[in-house]
Amino acid sequence: MATVMLNGTPISVGGRFPHVGETAHSFMLVDMQLQDVPLSKFWGRRKVIAVVPSIDAAIGLAIAKRLDAVAAQLDNTVVLVVSVDTPYALARVAQQEGLHRLQLLSTLRGRDFHKDYGVMITDVPLSGLMATALIALDTDDNVRYAELVADINSEPLYDLMLQALFPPEPVVEEETEA
Repeated sequence: MATVMLNGTPISVGGRFPHVGETAHSFMLVDMQLQDVPLSKFWGRRKVIAVVPSIDAAIGLAIAKRLDAVAAQLDNTVVLVVSVDTPYALARVAQQEGLHRLQLLSTLRGRDFHKDYGVMITDVPLSGLMATALIALDTDDNVRYAELVADINSEPLYDLMLQALFPPEPVVEEETEA
C-alpha cells in the first residue's frame, strides 16, 4: 500500500501501481457517450493516462487543461483522463472548458481500474476516489513512465513523462578520415 498526501495529511492508496518496463493491465472504462472503452482500442498508439480524483476538482481540471494543450503536438498518441465522475459530468466539463483533444473516461463500470492501476484511495472520507497519477504507455502498452503524484492536489511532472515517451534521438557523429 502506498501513501500520498492531501494538504499535509497522509492518505492510503491501495492496489498495484504500474512500474516502468511492465505491460499495462487491460481495462474497461466508459466514455462520455456511455460506451465501454477498453485499453485495446488504442493498440498501436502511444497512451498518456492521467488519473484525477475528479474532473470537477481544481487539480483534475488543471491537469486536463494542460494535457489538452499538449495533446495536439503528440504524434500517434491518445491522451486519456480517467476519473470517477459520471460520463455526464465529463461531457459537461469537456463542453464548458473546450477539452476536445482528450478522451475523458469514467470508472463507472470499470472499478477494477482503481486496484489494477494502484490509485485506489482507501481512507475515509476520500475512499472511492482515485489518487492523482500520470502513466505513459508505448504503442505496445509497455509502461514508459509511471508517477503516483506525492500530493493529490499537485500536478505531475509532465516534462519527465514526455521525455520518457518521446526520448531524444541519439546523435550520430560522422567519422572523419585522417
